[in-house]
Amino acid sequence: MFWACRLSRTCHVDRSARFIGLRAWDDSSVLLLPGPEDLTSLVLRVDFGDEVRWEACQETLSGSGDDRMATFVSDIGFDGVTTQRLVELDTGADLDDRVFYLFVADSTTLGDDEFPLLAVDLDGEPGRTFRVPVAFFADVSANLSIGNMDFAEFADAVDATGAYRGFN
Repeated sequence: MFWACRLSRTCHVDRSARFIGLRAWDDSSVLLLPGPEDLTSLVLRVDFGDEVRWEACQETLSGSGDDRMATFVSDIGFDGVTTQRLVELDTGADLDDRVFYLFVADSTTLGDDEFPLLAVDLDGEPGRTFRVPVAFFADVSANLSIGNMDFAEFADAVDATGAYRGFN
């Protein structure tokens, strides 16, 4: 079940998706973060300043044909949510409902032509992050989604800018 509770307190239900509960900043409403579709990674939008750039980011990440690599979440209720807040909220979820990592589309992502998503570890080292330009997203996403590699392996291989650009 997917509930997208917006700031207006209206909700949309899609019974096909699994979710974890996230309590909003003021604790008076609940935001629920859906789990990604099978073998995809969750890409959560937290910057709502430029719709055209968000659409370009999605198009670039989607690849060609039916080869989906990402489950996109664009809900204004997540506007401005911080990495630390995502970690806090995920920690309280039941183990079966946790999201162990996700990718955040923030102002840095949408302001750069490489669309460097912020990869966020919610499990091994909660709060650890690194940037992933779209050119390297497929490698990171595929390996994390099937458990072939750990988050730390990618985070340990970042360049001087804090971005993963492949293993040397």
